[in-house]
Amino acid sequence: MGKRTRIINDPSYLVPLLRTFGSRTHKKVFDALSSRWMTKEEIDEFMGADARRSLRILKKAGLLESQWRVPELGEKPSKEYHTSYSKVQVNFQSSFEDLSDIIMLTFKPYEEVQGVIEELEKQVEEGNTSMSNLTRTLNKNPFYICAVARRSERLSVMGQRLKLIEGNEENYE
Repeated sequence: MGKRTRIINDPSYLVPLLRTFGSRTHKKVFDALSSRWMTKEEIDEFMGADARRSLRILKKAGLLESQWRVPELGEKPSKEYHTSYSKVQVNFQSSFEDLSDIIMLTFKPYEEVQGVIEELEKQVEEGNTSMSNLTRTLNKNPFYICAVARRSERLSVMGQRLKLIEGNEENYE
């Protein structure tokens, strides 16, 4: 495994990381992929269940890389996965109010944050993708909006813009 370090300068990046390591299932997938490359089928077999959701969350957290496995003669190529980082370095300053909002967004059940997530997704679907416009429209600060976007399975933060994640970007088959 490469000894790369994930550098976090924005507190909203904690949302996918804490969600990943707050789940035994996602943590187990991460640990397995830390030591070797595995296909989706190998991960499913290791876990004893479908690991598609764990792979999506690891990808969204920026912790997953993939490559094509060279097949045996007559077989189809398959995608295999591995973790991208083995260390983390956190370097940011935040108010306790912003940090507490981010932690609350991370650990609240989906049903409790669903309305906020759906409102942000609706704004982005309607073309309001600029962080400055979203902060004015929703009357929230950029940290909060980024944290909500990182909690959403349909949104991606791209610098100062939000983007809808296409359904076919990665299907983990």
